[in-house]
Amino acid sequence: MIQHRTMLTVADNSGAKILQCIHVSGGYKKRYGRLGDLVTCVVKEAAPHGVVKKSDIVQVVLVRAHKETRRPDGTYIRFDDNAGVIVDPKSKDPKGTRIFGPVARELRARGFSKIISLAPEVV
Repeated sequence: MIQHRTMLTVADNSGAKILQCIHVSGGYKKRYGRLGDLVTCVVKEAAPHGVVKKSDIVQVVLVRAHKETRRPDGTYIRFDDNAGVIVDPKSKDPKGTRIFGPVARELRARGFSKIISLAPEVV
């Protein structure tokens, strides 16, 4: 569960390192973001000469969440950190060219097939 002011790590090579959630997209008064949700974040820490800079406002899709998520078959999935991938909000394509670490299988149903194909492992 990602909510307002949650700090996220970045799972791509767009240049950002740390993000802070400032809005969970998806409707009026939506409080928590789960795997595959779009959130608006601000870049708190960035590498020099990257695609994004510090204090940029970006759209992020959540690929890992520390809070467990129940799947329809009854199993649960939980990750070690909260992580996201910076995307273009219209095309849903990632701004970076590489994805680091595992990503959740729930992204395929949400239409993020490019992230699924770039990821080294889909859990």
